[in-house]
Amino acid sequence: MSTHPPITGRPVRVALVGAGNRGLTYLEWIKAHPERAELVAVADPRPAARAAAGAPVEFDDWRPLAGERIADAVIVATQDRDHVEPVLALARAGYAILAEKPLAPTEEETRTLVEGVREAGVLFAVCHVMRYQPYTDLVKRVVDSGVLGQLVSVDHLEPVGWWHYAHSYVRGPWSSEKTSSPMLLAKSCHDLDWITYVMGGRIEEVASFGGLAHFRPENAPEGSAERCLDCAVEAGCPYSALKLYMPTLRERGAVWPVTHVTEAADEAGLVEALREGPYGVCVYRSDNDVVDHQALAMRMSGGVTATFQMVAFTEQTHRQTRIFGSHGWLRGDGERVTVQDFRTGDTVTHELGAGGSNAADGHGGGDPALVEAFVRAVATGDPGAVRSGTAASLGSHLAAFAAERARHTGTVQKVPAH
Repeated sequence: MSTHPPITGRPVRVALVGAGNRGLTYLEWIKAHPERAELVAVADPRPAARAAAGAPVEFDDWRPLAGERIADAVIVATQDRDHVEPVLALARAGYAILAEKPLAPTEEETRTLVEGVREAGVLFAVCHVMRYQPYTDLVKRVVDSGVLGQLVSVDHLEPVGWWHYAHSYVRGPWSSEKTSSPMLLAKSCHDLDWITYVMGGRIEEVASFGGLAHFRPENAPEGSAERCLDCAVEAGCPYSALKLYMPTLRERGAVWPVTHVTEAADEAGLVEALREGPYGVCVYRSDNDVVDHQALAMRMSGGVTATFQMVAFTEQTHRQTRIFGSHGWLRGDGERVTVQDFRTGDTVTHELGAGGSNAADGHGGGDPALVEAFVRAVATGDPGAVRSGTAASLGSHLAAFAAERARHTGTVQKVPAH
């Protein structure tokens, strides 16, 4: 087992594998703190993505990094099904690793990855960015203070957002379980992880219901077309690609989600992408199959009950949570936390002002805080700076797999204890 020796006298050298939106987002903190970290290499098959990363050394594949260790740490931000092989090879090569979630699309592959990382003995963190949000710190401080008394139950909502779901999970890379992973794993293993972290216990049993209710061919409006650019009823459709991307380009420029649609930075390039690519296809005529709503009922250790909902049909905003205890209760919306103490009758609201909740806005401060914690752990040799290591991440993944078994079979499923 590695002892994670500290790095002294120079910045932590980082390589990036997968220069998509998430990978480039994590680089923002590194580039803003050159005294603490520096990007030395990028590996991505796309020339434009490599150029966007701006590393001095470029590879079109991750394998050269495994052959010759040229950095202290690697961020693996490839697509869901492309994590296991590079993570295991890079861990054996001795790199500290920060891996995007979910770790893998199946339980077997997830266990293989986790076990391989443990055997390699390298510093390892998973991009459960919600654990690193200032908002999460506040909620956990309240829970750990004891003001709520005995913890009894928690209710948690992920409001995905109607346009975000249409972008990422109907037209985008996470639209199909066959090519990515189940929606609960791809989007909401964050939330299962967050619930266990804040409540201080593990999920032991789960039941689940949900499906693909709306984004189906039979729900296409009369008069609609294969593509939004050709559609006679596009102006009245909430999922119009023109409505979704053109105002963003005009008001904010080439930022996410427009950067997922086209590498061009002008309206002509965007229109061409909507004419030819997947982001201009009618949401009712896509080949998507992931759920657009899902509900979980869970029993946690200590008899605590928990409910969770992932819903597409909302505004795109922060998660919303209520925690119920014997002596008080808490409600939070990502920007403020309100606590009522039953003993005194006092109600106190803690304002945080965490900022935007989505990928374009750093997930409420979670993205930069995650990278800072990882770099600090690599620099000091102290794995305690990492809140999302192998054991914690395996637990949330196993809960997601159990919930999917429950949803498909109509049963209550036990969650393996790792």
